[in-house]
Amino acid sequence: MKIAIASSDNEEYVEHFGKAQKFIIYEFDGEKVEFIEIRNSPKVPGEKHQWGKSLNVIKDSDVIICMQIGINAKPALKKMDKTVVEDDGTIDEVLGRYIKHYKFMNKPLKF
Repeated sequence: MKIAIASSDNEEYVEHFGKAQKFIIYEFDGEKVEFIEIRNSPKVPGEKHQWGKSLNVIKDSDVIICMQIGINAKPALKKMDKTVVEDDGTIDEVLGRYIKHYKFMNKPLKF
């Protein structure tokens, strides 16, 4: 699966979906994570409702991780069959938490 993380300009912290200037793209096969690329998503300072620009950048991703997401963008992503995860912290922290949660939720039950 492809994971897109909304990022601030310095590519260290997770950003609001509609304000993200970049998306850090990873590939995750259920076991290991591989960095793929950084995609730019330029926004105009002061302009509102720019989340559509972000949609074009992450359209091939399965999971979107962002600090927050707006009331219009979230249903649009759901309609595109994207999993949206809202989390706060550094890129490494939120990616690590998502992977840990994914592995836990997909672990076979033992009886």
